[in-house]
Amino acid sequence: MALTPTIADSPETEPRPVRRRRGTVRLHVALIVICFVLCAPVVYALLIATQNNSEMANVQLWPGSSLADNFDVVWNKRNLGTFMLNSVLMAVIISGGKAVTGLLAGLAFVYFRFPGRWLVFFGVLVTLMMPTEISILALFGIVDDLGMSGNLSGLTIPFLASATAAFLFRQHFANLPANLSEAAQLDGANPMQFLFKVLIPVSWNVIGALTVIEFLYGWNMYLWPLLTVNDESDWVVQQGLASLQQAGEGLAYGPLMMGALIASIPPILVFLALQRPFMKGFAMSRDK
Repeated sequence: MALTPTIADSPETEPRPVRRRRGTVRLHVALIVICFVLCAPVVYALLIATQNNSEMANVQLWPGSSLADNFDVVWNKRNLGTFMLNSVLMAVIISGGKAVTGLLAGLAFVYFRFPGRWLVFFGVLVTLMMPTEISILALFGIVDDLGMSGNLSGLTIPFLASATAAFLFRQHFANLPANLSEAAQLDGANPMQFLFKVLIPVSWNVIGALTVIEFLYGWNMYLWPLLTVNDESDWVVQQGLASLQQAGEGLAYGPLMMGALIASIPPILVFLALQRPFMKGFAMSRDK
């Protein structure tokens, strides 16, 4: 005899608030597990930063006894603060320069009519698909011939223009209402007045998103400074972190983790300061 499900056995008889509550509990448990998985490496790095090699080899899961010693090695003996200052200057100049050139390129591609405009824009897109490593030797030769190798200008000037910034602002300006430029022309505004008084005020979210991306790009640069900078006083933070691998006799993990944690503070502060425009800027790009 076949058994037919009764009303009491049907899952649909379960009250909707109960099902919603169970779904919420499952979601919270999943989020807690994901947060734990994501935070576990950072917590472990914090523990290693307080330990010496012998404590780390014993897999000690509590803070060690070398916190002050590791900080002294990183900050005083290896001058990580100087390297971080060099990286901050380089990243700020690169991100600011790319924002300026990106705004001007977006203005030209959207609001100016000139022969070969689409061909030029296609060339920009081609450079967007090419990694920097392909042209780095040619770029080094140009910088060296101009006498900029080994200083801040050689680190920053080759990266002040960005295909990413040009493409981002071009897409953003192309989706703005066309009557903005028409109204500005009727009011007698020239292109630069239109840029500063109309386009920039409605583009702060995109500028904030681009600033975060390009600051991180400049902060994480390693290969280019390694080629162009010889004086240790001009090293950037990534070169300083590489030197921490030999902070003592052999490979010292404590100072290396301490330096990595300290070096992560400026990017975190930049992201927290620009978090709202960063998220809004990407939300605008997604909607478009």
